[in-house]
Amino acid sequence: MNRAIPKVTVVGSLNIDLVCHAARRPDKGETLIGDAFDIFTGGKGFNQATAAARLGAEVTLVGSVGADPFGEMLLAAAENEHINSRFVTKRTDIGTGVATIVVEPDGDNSIIVVPRANMALTIADIDAAADCIAAADVLLLQLETPIATSEHAAAIAKSHGTAVVLNPAPAQPLPDSLLRYVDILTPNQSETELLSGLKVSSQEEANRAAEVLRTRMVDTTNAAVVLTLGAQGALMLTRTTSERVSALSVDPIDTTGAGDAFCGALATALASGETLHSAVAFANAAGAAAVTVVGATPSMPTRAKIDRLLESGK
Repeated sequence: MNRAIPKVTVVGSLNIDLVCHAARRPDKGETLIGDAFDIFTGGKGFNQATAAARLGAEVTLVGSVGADPFGEMLLAAAENEHINSRFVTKRTDIGTGVATIVVEPDGDNSIIVVPRANMALTIADIDAAADCIAAADVLLLQLETPIATSEHAAAIAKSHGTAVVLNPAPAQPLPDSLLRYVDILTPNQSETELLSGLKVSSQEEANRAAEVLRTRMVDTTNAAVVLTLGAQGALMLTRTTSERVSALSVDPIDTTGAGDAFCGALATALASGETLHSAVAFANAAGAAAVTVVGATPSMPTRAKIDRLLESGK
């Protein structure tokens, strides 16, 4: 990494994850006996901020929680991870966001998110954090908070030369008014299919769909799409190149936090001055490390863990 202290500002969600481990997902109307239960901090914004902080970035998190025990749990965890949570607003009129997660033995999962306070994030909240957005090397966004707030944050970032990375999850249609501010888009396969309207079941189809998305981004000269493909790695598409960056081979335990680890690591590497290819390779390693640990936030890896994986050559 080139810069001593990369700066990443994350605008996104903070949730408490209620995790049930079971032999399989229940069918409609069925009750199952589970194997284990855990409560973790989570939310895409919080997870990605944690990943960036553990990898050495100076991180500011902008978001919204309830004035309740779950909110206090998240704020305490942010302090423990050395994340600046000054711009996480505590609201008395709505509770902290929650996610219910079912994890199967192979690590696959199903998730229901109830956003609550996350959707109460306002333009005024973004304006309060404008200086931190402007001073960051990278602004990292997701779609678990109002799109209008992400768009406003991205506009501030672009006006000050801050790179904008958007993780378009959970999948939903995106307005061009947001995409025009985005430098790097990081959809997974299903998100790519929804946003492009094209099926992605081969390398050729993935290239075609990613190019459809890239051409919606205003700066098509420098814009890039990084399509994450799980165990198959990631497809990196720019104006001049299309390249598959291989994943590392690991035995998955819980895939819940893989995408968040990838995005947090990608933002940190880019903020450190790495090339896009190097940043994607580093992010792939972070995603691989994450699936070997139960829970979303707990699975966000340290640099030492990523280095060990890279050295192992798996």
